[in-house]
Amino acid sequence: MGLKEDLSAFAVTSGFAKIGICRPDAVPEAAARLAAFVDAGRHGQMGWMAERMAWRGDPTALWPEARSVIMLAESYTPDVDPLAVLSLRDRAAISVYAQGRDYHDVVKKRLKAVGRWLIDRVPGAEIKVFVDTAPVMEKPLAQAAGLGWQGKHTNLLGRDLGNWIFLGAIFTTVDMEPDAASVGHCGSCTACLDICPTQAFPAPYQLDARRCISYLTIEHRGPVDAELRPLMGNRIYGCDDCLAVCPWNKFAVDGRDARLAARGDLRAPPLTELAGLDDTAFRTRFSGSPIKRIGRDRFVRNVCYAIGNSGNPALAEVLRPLTTDADPAVADAAIWALAHLQKDDPCAPQLSSP
Repeated sequence: MGLKEDLSAFAVTSGFAKIGICRPDAVPEAAARLAAFVDAGRHGQMGWMAERMAWRGDPTALWPEARSVIMLAESYTPDVDPLAVLSLRDRAAISVYAQGRDYHDVVKKRLKAVGRWLIDRVPGAEIKVFVDTAPVMEKPLAQAAGLGWQGKHTNLLGRDLGNWIFLGAIFTTVDMEPDAASVGHCGSCTACLDICPTQAFPAPYQLDARRCISYLTIEHRGPVDAELRPLMGNRIYGCDDCLAVCPWNKFAVDGRDARLAARGDLRAPPLTELAGLDDTAFRTRFSGSPIKRIGRDRFVRNVCYAIGNSGNPALAEVLRPLTTDADPAVADAAIWALAHLQKDDPCAPQLSSP
């Protein structure tokens, strides 16, 4: 076999579900789409998107020497219905991808192994590997490389992958034949748009991050707008609704790395258990988890919102100490949650919601 075929075989043997190749200049429309997104303010508090827009919108500017972009997909398909936990209102809903080991670490190590293989095979080859944290628009590049297409929910999905996938990129100076780009197959389906609790999709293929629960629970600092809090339900880290209803998931492939499988204590943990975490306990519990990066304060803020949405006045006691929390957003969330629980408990001490 040739270089490209050997590379593909090694990548799949290493644990990736699919591999594709495109040119660094394969997505010339990406820069304009990103600029429109930022100009409309739909990036919210994610200032880094605006600050590094030149690199993010043009891979050739990120590394001019690159001749090929190798895109790889790794599956993390859940073994249970992610929507089932939403009915357990005293339990926390945590996005599937965050229930296991931090994917940044897992995928990056595998990318480096594939990159080393290429360097060993091609003398003088250079590579750079990226997993989510660098200014790289992985989804448009993945579509250009033939891995799948960006659905109406803006996430990547494929007819042979579903949409439970992580993406990684290897930029290289090795010039390889690109694969054919994927085309969309969403048809008239709007399941992902219809299920969104906060109506975060202004139109198909468009996302307003400021209304997205994943953004609100992970990226947004400070109090969440009062109108959106009840819509968050018990989702305390991320949201899987639009992914979970995609009909193409019937073709989703099983995850192959046990480190990405859900930890037992993160499948549907009790909200009362999470509300009492101080900074040390938070860091200990979420060591090795992507949840750790948002910090205790933002996490407990989310837990308070979920308790307020539980409709269970019996959970109120865990909120009372948090009404005077050192973090203003936590204190605000606890006061709001108590006020909401009062609606179901007329005997409770009256607190006014902000």
